[in-house]
Amino acid sequence: MLNPDAKLSPQAFSDDVEKKPTRDGFGTGVVEAGKADPRIVVLCADLAESTRAEWFEKEFPDRFVEMGVAEQNMAAVASGMAAAGKIPFIASYAVFSPGRNYEQIRTTIALNERHVVVCGMHAGVSVGPDGATHQMLEDIGMMRMLPRMTVIAPGDAVEAHKAVLAAARAGQPVYLRFGRANSPVFTTSETPFQAGKALTLWQSAAPRIAILSTGSLSYAALCASRALAEEGIESVMLHVPTIKPLDSEAILEAARKAGRVLTVEEHQAAGGFGSAVAELLSERHPVPVRRLGVDDTFGQSGEPDELLSRYGLDVPHIVDAARALLAA
Repeated sequence: MLNPDAKLSPQAFSDDVEKKPTRDGFGTGVVEAGKADPRIVVLCADLAESTRAEWFEKEFPDRFVEMGVAEQNMAAVASGMAAAGKIPFIASYAVFSPGRNYEQIRTTIALNERHVVVCGMHAGVSVGPDGATHQMLEDIGMMRMLPRMTVIAPGDAVEAHKAVLAAARAGQPVYLRFGRANSPVFTTSETPFQAGKALTLWQSAAPRIAILSTGSLSYAALCASRALAEEGIESVMLHVPTIKPLDSEAILEAARKAGRVLTVEEHQAAGGFGSAVAELLSERHPVPVRRLGVDDTFGQSGEPDELLSRYGLDVPHIVDAARALLAA
């Protein structure tokens, strides 16, 4: 059953569920953060409209810096601004930031523990027709390996807004991951959000499998839990927006209750969220784990829903993966 403490949208399973890209949550969140704190500045690499950074630019034109197609420079300038007392958000497609400017993020931001918020937009295969060159599937692994870097993948636009506000207060480097495609808005303003904490969305009395997901695929994972319940398969489903630091105790508790763990992410299966969970469980509570993600390949052009199905990341494939893990 749905966890009432999660305070999800009443339309969560409805055909009328609202859909927005998580990047919209960045746009609204950074404007609110900017109103609350004059130290907030936004730097963009020639993608203000696509990243929603233009919403901040319209509100605070004197606190917005268009860097042009110069992502490495953008990271280094942001580090310098943070050293001078500003709180910079840097925005570009994830394939360019952190994809193109990883060394500058590592050396000028993370190494110096500068409070810069790196905002990677259009992550995952659901970017759609832009194809493999623009479908970043390796960023979670890249960023979670950096010392001092918090990594957050919000589940929907409402949670993305909250994550931006939390990142503005973090006092340390943060990576926020956002999507381009419209995705269901299943949380509300009342849904709990705290960096470093997981949220139980579905809870059966005697779960046989724990489904752990991050980012916007958590809605598909939630729908998969409901579909499994209709088959008589009980589960516990955790939405884990903060990939680093993991909510270790919540994940361990779910693994102890269920005895099997399925992870879901719109990212390479290797090195990302599922790998972080597997590392934790292998050391502290070994159980059978299956990591559901893109399997050692690049993306391709297509519509978002088609691509999620093609790479085994939609509801039917999550259900099939859960059944297979239970049968193993």
